[in-house]
Amino acid sequence: MTHRTRIKICGLTREPDVTAAVAAGADAIGFVFYPKSPRYVTPQRAAELIKGVPPFVSTVGLFVNPSLDEVREVLALAPLTLLQFHGDETAEECARIAAAVVRPFVRAARIGSSTRPGDLLECEDQYRSASPFFTGLLLDTLVEEYGGSGKVFDWSLIPKELAPRAVLSGGLSVHNATEAVAGVRPYAVDISSGVEAAKGIKDAARIEAFISAVRLADATQA
Repeated sequence: MTHRTRIKICGLTREPDVTAAVAAGADAIGFVFYPKSPRYVTPQRAAELIKGVPPFVSTVGLFVNPSLDEVREVLALAPLTLLQFHGDETAEECARIAAAVVRPFVRAARIGSSTRPGDLLECEDQYRSASPFFTGLLLDTLVEEYGGSGKVFDWSLIPKELAPRAVLSGGLSVHNATEAVAGVRPYAVDISSGVEAAKGIKDAARIEAFISAVRLADATQA
């Protein structure tokens, strides 16, 4: 049976971009609640954007080292399906927040030159043991800033046994999506800057082309 790679378009700030992502077949759309990001949206703005999201498309909130009160304030206005922790949150901190707001979460694992495959398996086990709300790791590139890198890391560092339940991110684009999905075979992919005309402004044609590139890789599975 051919696996259908799930696709998340992140960093949405405008209604036309939400419409374009949904129309192109995105499984999830992401909103950034990190004030230092150029893709930051307020809880009020996210709530307005989510009004245009149909059933069965997940809405994901990206947070960087948030307090429980900050997450609660967002959720009071914006009905998010899933939390994405993208800072230095420990397994215990993620578990505590997720349990308090009763939401599943993914944890970003930032991969650098010193990362080893075993580190990723150990990280996944740590978070899975800490919380029943943990759903998986999002694999991104280690850089100084938070909230997404836009840079590719060494995909060979991803253990084969981890890939089918992980989200691949970091430097994905229309040009490398087919190669990435065919080589890694992740459960899902997450893209932001790779489908933008400018920071925070998505390009509908690039979104459609990216999703088509992922589907091409799905179609070529043995």
